Amino acid sequence: MDAVVLAQAAKVDTGDTAWMLAATALVLLMTPALGLFYAGLVRAKNTLNTFMMCIAAIAIAGVMWALVGYSLAFDGTGDLIGGLDYVGLHNVTFEPRDGTTIPHLVFMAFQATFCIITTALVSGAVVERMRFGAFMIFAALWSVLVYSVMAHWAFGGGWLIEGGTLDFAGGQRREA
Repeated sequence: MDAVVLAQAAKVDTGDTAWMLAATALVLLMTPALGLFYAGLVRAKNTLNTFMMCIAAIAIAGVMWALVGYSLAFDGTGDLIGGLDYVGLHNVTFEPRDGTTIPHLVFMAFQATFCIITTALVSGAVVERMRFGAFMIFAALWSVLVYSVMAHWAFGGGWLIEGGTLDFAGGQRREA
């Protein structure tokens, strides 16, 4: 094996990584479950549309998060928005993210699940009021323009973190 790969593997904690992968899978499974829940609350003619909004959130929010959302949320230390160094997952590798013992890619995937479930939760507000195509456009815009910005504020070094906000939802740990 390559010496660089061995050096990187020495920094990754397998237990932490396994737990983060399990947590990522559990949060991701919440999205179809939410779709089933919402589908049970609507009239029969809207069941499929409602469920598909949640499933589409996985695809749309996941792609938008990987393309630009993760970079806006977790790159840089701007008060309002992050940078663009991670656009298209550039430099997001299996090397541990600074201050963690898990691969950077696993951290990105874990955070992506929250972008996805948040987008799916919003679908509950537009059930029976919005066409599927319009929701897909809304989901793409929401995941980048709203969720990424607020994730940066609360978890990625933005003004809420700098102001002393405590994060109990799995974001960055702040040392006293």
